[in-house]
Amino acid sequence: MPTSIITTDDLRDFKMELLEDIKNLLTKQSKGNLKRYLKSTEVMDLLQVSPGTLQNLRINGILPYTKVGGIIYYDAEEIQEILTNNRVQHTLKS
Repeated sequence: MPTSIITTDDLRDFKMELLEDIKNLLTKQSKGNLKRYLKSTEVMDLLQVSPGTLQNLRINGILPYTKVGGIIYYDAEEIQEILTNNRVQHTLKS
């Protein structure tokens, strides 16, 4: 396997490309262009959970879903609402 040398210019280009991608995602989200319904694999990636954890979230009624045929769909807005509602606020002690 050939070796590649990464320069600081390469890293700078990568950073700019990454920032542009993030900016585009945020713009799409603010315009409401993101997908409304997500499949299980997309939710697992989003929440960084295993298939078993995702199943437990469904079984325990924490994460609502819709099943069409054999495919399970999750409403992206409901997932965001659940994350927001379960946010933990820590107070700093002085």
